[in-house]
Amino acid sequence: MALSSVLHSESADFSFDKSFGFGCGFGQSDFGYSSTPDDSLNFAIKASLNPTDEEGPERKIEFLHGTTTLAFKFQRGVIVAVDSRATAGSYIASQTVKKVIEINPYLLGTMAGGAADCSFWERLLARQCRIYELRNKERISVAAASKLLANMVYQYKGMGLSMGTMVCGWDKRGPGLYYVDSEGNRVCGDLFAVGSGSMYAYGIVDSGLRQDMSVEEACDLGRRAIYQATYRDAYSGGQVNLYHVHGEGWTRVSQDDVLKLHHQFQAEGQA
Repeated sequence: MALSSVLHSESADFSFDKSFGFGCGFGQSDFGYSSTPDDSLNFAIKASLNPTDEEGPERKIEFLHGTTTLAFKFQRGVIVAVDSRATAGSYIASQTVKKVIEINPYLLGTMAGGAADCSFWERLLARQCRIYELRNKERISVAAASKLLANMVYQYKGMGLSMGTMVCGWDKRGPGLYYVDSEGNRVCGDLFAVGSGSMYAYGIVDSGLRQDMSVEEACDLGRRAIYQATYRDAYSGGQVNLYHVHGEGWTRVSQDDVLKLHHQFQAEGQA
């Protein structure tokens, strides 16, 4: 039977008459697997695999996301702080994901949503930024870079992309910060937090953000905001990666384990 006819048939049966040597006590299941008394194995695909059937709308894969990314502007540049945990539902897939993508020496991008989508599109953005630089003999602005990304992903709107990123950098206008998502939305602002732990990060930053902060104070605020998000949000954790974007480019400030930060802040609170 041809594969195409199998996929378009209403019910396809695959049966093996040869008995297996082990006993399988499976009854009829929701997946269409069944066993007969002589232990022969039968597979029944009961629902058609053709997405154009009249059974109802096509079912989309539901992604479960979890992360905390934060970026805010202050007098001396932009602070970017992220966690490093990757989750697949309740399963922790990794604790060491690099959620800050270094687009060029003056531009950074953050990852929230699907790791593959964010990584692919922001690396493609890095290539486009380099092409722009070679053609125009000058660095691309933060606004133009974010617009490039928004235009690229807008072409795939409604096709299942999952991406909520922040494009941070420094250009002729000074520090720049834009939020871009997979729906093609592009927003300029001074403070953004994206991910399942963003509400906790917002609470910390809103209570301590000042424009006249020193670099050390701003870094400590970003570090504490991500730590508090990892403390309350089970889908965030791992390490706190901190970057500072300034007139000379970006600098990776620190990488701190959240458990060490927990003990540090706990000791400071008891002192």
